[in-house]
Amino acid sequence: MREERHIKDFAGKIAVITGGGTGMGRELALQLVAQGCDVAMCDLSSDSMATSVELCRAQAPQGIRVTSFVCDVADDDALQAFAEHVQEAFNTRFINLLFNNAGIAGGGSFLTESQEQWEKTFNICWGGVYNGCRAFMPLLVASDTGHIVNTSSINGFWASSGPNSAHTAYSAAKFAVKGFTEALITDLKLNAPHIKTSVVMPGHIGTSILLNTGVHAADSKRSVLRMMGADDRAMNEEDVTRTLQTAGESFRDRAPTTAAQAATIILDGVKEERWRILVGADAQALDEQVRQHPERAYDSDFRQR
Repeated sequence: MREERHIKDFAGKIAVITGGGTGMGRELALQLVAQGCDVAMCDLSSDSMATSVELCRAQAPQGIRVTSFVCDVADDDALQAFAEHVQEAFNTRFINLLFNNAGIAGGGSFLTESQEQWEKTFNICWGGVYNGCRAFMPLLVASDTGHIVNTSSINGFWASSGPNSAHTAYSAAKFAVKGFTEALITDLKLNAPHIKTSVVMPGHIGTSILLNTGVHAADSKRSVLRMMGADDRAMNEEDVTRTLQTAGESFRDRAPTTAAQAATIILDGVKEERWRILVGADAQALDEQVRQHPERAYDSDFRQR
């Protein structure tokens, strides 16, 4: 049995990032290559990944390798194919860092949304983490030291977006990510002590998650609007697209924490070997309130208070 170790810096390491085409995934890739880490990323959008790869190569030190792969993280076969791609592209039998970062919005109500819509959100936000860990665990075990970083959310400890909208698919998925990651702490200590794990719980971060959901899951547009509390019944498809575009841009551009700032907080947390990484002052404040008043967390005035 190998002894417990942790990653103190990223130079010479190999990192895998899901959802690397935009947002926190892209910023993680940029900061990792700048610190001398080889990066492999996947995303649904080949165009977005091409931009991420170009940006990474423009600032990466000489010799740092960057590769990308198109896949849906909800598809376990696709994640296995990504793992094979990483081994071939980098000629390696191991990786050091796994960032299960990919996610979408939507799903909303268990009662009023279709089963297909609900499961699409759940299967990407939770299934992507599960499939990522299954596909890359052998490569992490084969390393001298490794770290798994799973992105949950404030909705992984507070299952709500407010009293006027249902948020069950996304919240259920993010609670699953949080519970799974916490359970991995002991599992890894017993069976692979050279691997650590962290659960990331961001607040409002300036990413394109709403915009990406509309592009890559066009049939989820109305679901996303309803999750945000909008009444879409009188909207035609053009209205839906325009409203979601405006909301997505506002969500991205008015966030109190940028994607780059979030990536820095996450990477610092990995270096400090923190298993629980809250991202943003809003996440910190909400976490404190939920812990102080758990029985009141779903009262209608909790968010205002």
